[in-house]
Amino acid sequence: MESSLSSLFLFAAATTWLKPLWLVAAGVVCAVIVLASIALLLQLLMPAVTAIARTTARDAMSQPLFYVLLAVGVFLLILFPFVPYNTFGEDVKVVKDEGLTLIMVLSIGLALWTASISIAEEIEGRTALTLLSKPIGRRQFILGKFLGIIAPVAILFVVLGAVFLASVSYKVVYDARESCLPEPTWQECSAEMVQIVPGLVLAFMETIVLASISVAISTRLPMMANLIICASIYVLGHLVPTLANLAVGQFAIVGFLPDLLSAVVPMLDHFNIHAAISTGRTVPLSYLGLAGVYCLLYSSLAMLLALLLFEDRDLA
Repeated sequence: MESSLSSLFLFAAATTWLKPLWLVAAGVVCAVIVLASIALLLQLLMPAVTAIARTTARDAMSQPLFYVLLAVGVFLLILFPFVPYNTFGEDVKVVKDEGLTLIMVLSIGLALWTASISIAEEIEGRTALTLLSKPIGRRQFILGKFLGIIAPVAILFVVLGAVFLASVSYKVVYDARESCLPEPTWQECSAEMVQIVPGLVLAFMETIVLASISVAISTRLPMMANLIICASIYVLGHLVPTLANLAVGQFAIVGFLPDLLSAVVPMLDHFNIHAAISTGRTVPLSYLGLAGVYCLLYSSLAMLLALLLFEDRDLA
């Protein structure tokens, strides 16, 4: 009798966290449709750029690093719900925070590595010179490389994002069971999942910004310099708001540095929703729209800089 009740409880818990996953499946289908539509549109409008992007994406996804990052991400996202954080009922928020940070860091790492391999090393190895000897312009080359870098990053986001959402849904049920709390409803699991979807979108925007910067740097500098500079920009981009707050009321020369950094370094803290997660608030669509505009403008400026740097680059 006791074993029957235990089996019934486990079945009910499983159906509770599995039921909202139809939203995840629908989201994955929508993401695949959007990516396929963009690829088809680019094929019709810019076939040469699309060919370069397809080759770049295929080369990136054939690298062992892509599958290592994917495997590490899936393993850790599945592991997070079972880690005891001892936060007195706030474990779900910790899992959401850690999961978003993990996906973003892995995606940024993939983007920076791919940019260095597909641009800097091709320039040094004269592969770019051979490619540009065909009827392909330098602008098409850079734009195609950028889109080819974003493609595997988007695939990584879709896969890890789906695993992450399922992990958060399970964490709600797991926490209730471990804390001897009432069984949560599938609506509660769904609400926790929906809250972090904007975080995934913002993390993807931040990855796009850093990828565009990496493309610009890769036109002139080798891989190691690219990784160091982008890592520094990542740190400074999240510290600029803190530095600006600390400089309030200080000498003018002290406040000049944060102002200078905010004018040059991207304000990556705009893509951070840790405060919303900690307070349980949902990110409004208006904020996502403004962040998207900022991402588009800064990425466009970075790509313009990449074109200017690559235009007079001696490839011989």
